Amino acid sequence: MKFFIVSGEASGDLHGANLVKSIKKIAPKSTFVGWGGDLMQEQGVLIKKHYKDLAFMGFLEVVKNIRTIFKNIKLCKQQIIEEQPDAIIFIDYPGFNLRMAKFAKKEKFKTLYYISPTIWAWKENRIEKIKRDVDKLFVILPFEKQFYKERGCDVEFVGHPLIDAIEDFRKRALSKQNFLSKYNLTEDKVVALLPGSRKQEIIKKLPKMLAVAGQHKNYQFVIAGAPGLNQSFYESVLGDNPLKIIYNDTYNLLNNSYAALVTSGTATLETALFEVPQVVCYQTSSISYHIAKRLVNIKYISLVNLILDREVVTELIQNDLTIENLGTEFELIIEGKSRQRQLEEYKKLITVCGGTGASRNTAKGILALTNSQT
Repeated sequence: MKFFIVSGEASGDLHGANLVKSIKKIAPKSTFVGWGGDLMQEQGVLIKKHYKDLAFMGFLEVVKNIRTIFKNIKLCKQQIIEEQPDAIIFIDYPGFNLRMAKFAKKEKFKTLYYISPTIWAWKENRIEKIKRDVDKLFVILPFEKQFYKERGCDVEFVGHPLIDAIEDFRKRALSKQNFLSKYNLTEDKVVALLPGSRKQEIIKKLPKMLAVAGQHKNYQFVIAGAPGLNQSFYESVLGDNPLKIIYNDTYNLLNNSYAALVTSGTATLETALFEVPQVVCYQTSSISYHIAKRLVNIKYISLVNLILDREVVTELIQNDLTIENLGTEFELIIEGKSRQRQLEEYKKLITVCGGTGASRNTAKGILALTNSQT
């Protein structure tokens, strides 16, 4: 049985690699080809295109590289035809993958989607394309199953793959002592600062985080550096603040943190799964914010609150993200009832997210559909 996988981002590469590993455990003769990265390649996937060649972020960058994007679409179609897989597995990356699903369906290939588009938040009109072009969805957020089922899709909730990824990481994680020693940190309680991955969001949020750090000298504040940004950029924002920056090791940082200030996004869920009390921060330009408010249809901006459908972690959004408010909320998560409440709610979160086994559950579902269990 041959599978063609299309993943266009680092997270998709990670989850794709774990999925391939799980499929091989059940059906060892399965073969894999597709688009992804080093982690998928390590699991035996023949990589036809690396996701690093696909990283166009933001409207202007997309417009600037539109010819390259269309060439990639054409190339992927050609490779699917050449490989003639028994099924195609799309992982996240909706802008590209929904185009590929349309093509694949017309060509009579079986189309399977793992980590579905977040149309429950915006672009709900994509539902007609998904119903038409995707044979089955494997969703990772508990509320997504009902959302898609009510709209006529064949859908299965498999659990969140981050739970497995973090459990696997903890098997090789640094001990507290080794972590402190590796990064020359003191024995003070570590506070992780996750200000985002793009320059503009870091410029807006990191100075406010630094101001809070300046008010709490008895804590060791450490910045999780974004892979694509160099030391000189952070130094321009830090000024005279001598904070440590750790690159490419966010999981070890979170695993050894006492509290965190986190930009909205997947990082909020990762922080919760590491059981680190947090304050969630979001701030963008006024124009972008008001456009987003009109387009995005969600109650909360953090995955923690979305999944549990209540405010577990405080979200400081736009004008509410001030130094004073951030400092007040930070005080609440370093001791007392608010800290304990977050930690208790985190345990419920893991259960609601389906516990471990997302990759295994998805592998079983895919193999059942393709009649390839061995």
